[in-house]
Amino acid sequence: MRALLAPEPPSISYLSPTRTAKARNIFHWKIQTSLRFSSINGGCSIRSRSMCLNVRSVLDSATIDQIGLPESDIRNPSVSPSYRSWKLPKPNQTVLDAQAKVCTGPTQTKPLGEEQALKVLDTILRSAKGELKDEEEVSKAQLGAFFAGMTIRANTFPEATQWSDGERRAMNKFWPLLVRVLPPDVLFVADPEGSIMGIGGSVGPHYVGNAPTEMRLVGALREVLAGGHLGYEEVQGVLRDALPLKPEDKKSAGVSESLLSAFLIGQRMNRETDRELKAYCLAFDDELGPQPVADVRSLTHYGEPYDGNTRYFRNTLFVAAVRSCYSESCLLHGVEWMPPKGADIVNAHFSVLGKLCSKVKSTMKHYVICPYHQTLTGDAASLFRDAVGREASSGARYLCSPLVLCSVLSKYTPWGGVTEEQMLKFMGANTQLSPLQATKLLEDEGVGFAYLSQREAHPSLHSIIGLREHIKKRPPLATSEKVQQLVRAQGREAMVAGFYHEGYEEPLLMLMRRRIVHSGLVVKGEEGALSMTTKSRSVNASKGLPVNYCSGFRSLSATSALELDGVSRENFNFVIDAKDYGFEPTDTPRTDRSIFLASVLEPEISSSTTPPLFPHTFFPNNSSGDKQHFMVSKNIELGLAALRGEKGPAYDRIVLNAGIVDHLLGCDGAEDIFSALDRAREAIDSGLSDLLDREKLVGVTDVFNYDRLFLKKDRRKKEKV
Repeated sequence: MRALLAPEPPSISYLSPTRTAKARNIFHWKIQTSLRFSSINGGCSIRSRSMCLNVRSVLDSATIDQIGLPESDIRNPSVSPSYRSWKLPKPNQTVLDAQAKVCTGPTQTKPLGEEQALKVLDTILRSAKGELKDEEEVSKAQLGAFFAGMTIRANTFPEATQWSDGERRAMNKFWPLLVRVLPPDVLFVADPEGSIMGIGGSVGPHYVGNAPTEMRLVGALREVLAGGHLGYEEVQGVLRDALPLKPEDKKSAGVSESLLSAFLIGQRMNRETDRELKAYCLAFDDELGPQPVADVRSLTHYGEPYDGNTRYFRNTLFVAAVRSCYSESCLLHGVEWMPPKGADIVNAHFSVLGKLCSKVKSTMKHYVICPYHQTLTGDAASLFRDAVGREASSGARYLCSPLVLCSVLSKYTPWGGVTEEQMLKFMGANTQLSPLQATKLLEDEGVGFAYLSQREAHPSLHSIIGLREHIKKRPPLATSEKVQQLVRAQGREAMVAGFYHEGYEEPLLMLMRRRIVHSGLVVKGEEGALSMTTKSRSVNASKGLPVNYCSGFRSLSATSALELDGVSRENFNFVIDAKDYGFEPTDTPRTDRSIFLASVLEPEISSSTTPPLFPHTFFPNNSSGDKQHFMVSKNIELGLAALRGEKGPAYDRIVLNAGIVDHLLGCDGAEDIFSALDRAREAIDSGLSDLLDREKLVGVTDVFNYDRLFLKKDRRKKEKV
């Protein structure tokens, strides 16, 4: 096996092992013993967790009573129409589409054409005059984000991404009207120094806010809108003043959401500095008091992107369960639903599409009649063009295979991403644990892993999920929230985080080093998640870092993380090729394609001899919520089948991700990468292969009881006797 190690991150290399009689190691460990560190008398003791795969992420009734968790806290989301809270007002789609283009980086921004700019500004004008209601109304958060994007582009962006001629003509037409109806805070964001718009330019230079807390935000935002950067204390001060955002009136203590949204998206457009990211990352560490300390010898913090997966099998929940079997405790954190993936970006277009499309059956196959309608624009128009292979004419009717249409629909992924919290809630798990309660799960030798919701651990950050949907693009929090340390460990600590966009791997590792952990790893998995794949890389793969790229650092000693000086850490980066470790190339299981086939090819599904694992999720009403539940249950079905020992793509991915992470983080017993993979296989094959019966799952529509589904091996044997 070949590996490159260097004091500084080297160029990308592909990890190509050669298995010999005597395995070679990427790293040379000094520590070979599994120790349980104790704070009492400075002692330590040997501890190993049985190789019984026990995937309980909730407590049984006895343990619930012991630590004070009421059974009523366990909720069943399968009766809910959607994971997105119905209390959150939806953004105006016309302005949101424009935000997607203008609220991004200096090279990614796409100037609006004149027609779109006119439509956007007309929508804003009519909304400000009170002519639009409910979902059509443009929110203050949207106004702040949109005009912040326009201002930063005008002030600092290169010529190619500054205002287009069409945008200037549209603004010249509408600004004299907008200046009369927009509130002062929005006028400030649109022209902070009075140098962009001309008319009404006197408001911005003299605007100071409406309260002491807003004054700090206005001063910081003035610098951000000019393309500048802020200090660590300044960013933290703004965040602590502004949050939490109160749900009753969507206003915090004197801070308007237009200013806050402008601040968040402006920092991302300017590309945050290290000190700014650190401020976001650490701002609310002590919100609930000091972090509890778990008495475990090893703890891995998993930081998946909070917005979830919309296409591919998300395996981290199942990987954590496997790793916990051999005393590698794992703490996952996230949310139930998070934009932008979950923001139903083109849902309005697809609802129209569903009404216009009709199915016809020939003697050979099913087809979809796609009548093009003049009201369909943007993504929906692109969908038609891709589906029928040609430009669509208004009023025309086109015939295309449902398989083609399903493939096109998959590209737009209009429904929310699947998250760990959705899967756990679907199975009846308690996702309302506090950090202290999660610590008890980590210390439980029969469990060893836990999940913490941002709702419970960082309520201030959770309070702006609705605002983030209206911002449209990911704010700096989308990076920093993946590097959280909600529980500490007496033993070794490691962090793992997923990323997609090149350039964010080093900031993530910087934040991990700031967290003072022994090891850190960032992975470019599928969809930017942590899921490494066994699929062969296509020759037509997109540019940039490839999928399965891993970069990180680790310590080779048992020295306290507080004593690490950087010299004792080794940096590495690899591209993992699963074929080098004996995995056959396979396509990644998808959780979305089945949805489209189910909704379009109903006759085939109804005649299928193999019932779905969760049959109640075959959405009879074809609602967005039903489709989301199908995606969640499909992900669960794939994961549980693999944990039963069913060989296939999902099984391989769980083994690959568990073994590679063990090896790269320097876990005990994972010195040889093949041994690490074999250990993961053994944990699955010896733990659950004969414990789960299909009959216990099919047709269950009520709360899933983890004790019923995941019985300990010794307990099951007693019951058989």
